[in-house]
Amino acid sequence: MGVHCALESENTRLAYVPCEKDVPVQTIAVVVTVLVCVVIYLIVKPPAQKICGSVNGPPVCSPRIKLRDGRYLAYKLKGATIENARFKVIVTHGFCTSKDTYIPMSDEWLEDKGICIITFDRPGYAESDPNPNRSPKTDAFDIQDLADQLKLGSKFYVIGLSIGCYPVWGCLRYIPHRLAGVMLGVPVVNYWWPSLPSELCNRVYTKLPLLDQWRLRIVHHIPKLAWILQRWFPFPTDKIEQQGAYESLHRDIVVSFGQWGFDPLDLKNPYPENSKSVHLWIGREDGIVAVELQRHIAKRLPWIQCHEVPYGGHLFIHDPKTCEMIFKSLFYGENPSF
Repeated sequence: MGVHCALESENTRLAYVPCEKDVPVQTIAVVVTVLVCVVIYLIVKPPAQKICGSVNGPPVCSPRIKLRDGRYLAYKLKGATIENARFKVIVTHGFCTSKDTYIPMSDEWLEDKGICIITFDRPGYAESDPNPNRSPKTDAFDIQDLADQLKLGSKFYVIGLSIGCYPVWGCLRYIPHRLAGVMLGVPVVNYWWPSLPSELCNRVYTKLPLLDQWRLRIVHHIPKLAWILQRWFPFPTDKIEQQGAYESLHRDIVVSFGQWGFDPLDLKNPYPENSKSVHLWIGREDGIVAVELQRHIAKRLPWIQCHEVPYGGHLFIHDPKTCEMIFKSLFYGENPSF
């Protein structure tokens, strides 16, 4: 009995020996923190770029120009040739699309009117190289480079569609002397433009789906974190994001709802003698961009001619009759009749 108790006592003592070598709680906390940080980094980290024409990258199938910083910009021509065109217009496409955005006018109609349309893939989309320093200013100078290399002349027209309007705002701010005329089609409005009335913004903003409200808040305030939302709630895409959704869709939203370096609503009329025209086309039935915001733009900038399409949604430019009115208004000064 005594021997048994002694052995039991000895075994009990040996069982507690490892306790003297337990890992300190602080060390465990550090390891866990490092692991969490690594996981967050891997989630937030942008994917590797897949540049068109590079090794293992998508092929280049369209004509491209080389920009001043070495990037390439893909473009497409429609209508009259540049040499024979009377009106040369650069179109900046919207979200989730590309230089192949649908223009409903036939080549024959455009040729007859002397209109040459140049569409291009904005940075990161389809076959144009990404630009990690993208902004309304850099996009404006991309457009100027495109015009110069295609020899469009000293002045050219610009049409912006939806979210593709922020490069056009950049053109009005940085290269107004190069513009023969401008059309802003259902432009996406940045809720954080400094001079937008907070009451109007709040009223419109709270009508957005809850997920969109949070997505835009994160995009504006914590753009790096917004990439997580894009990965968890992706937009439906195809070839347009062949270089990665990060460089196309994600960066597009970040720039559109980020800091621009200027407030479009503070812009002065760059053509005080009305030598050129700037047009704003909005749809009364637009379910993407609130018509109240568009009307406020027209009120704040009376030098912009506003045309409200009573039956128009967000995609009315793709309607042949409406598109024809847009062109005739921009190029010939005709008043649209709805």
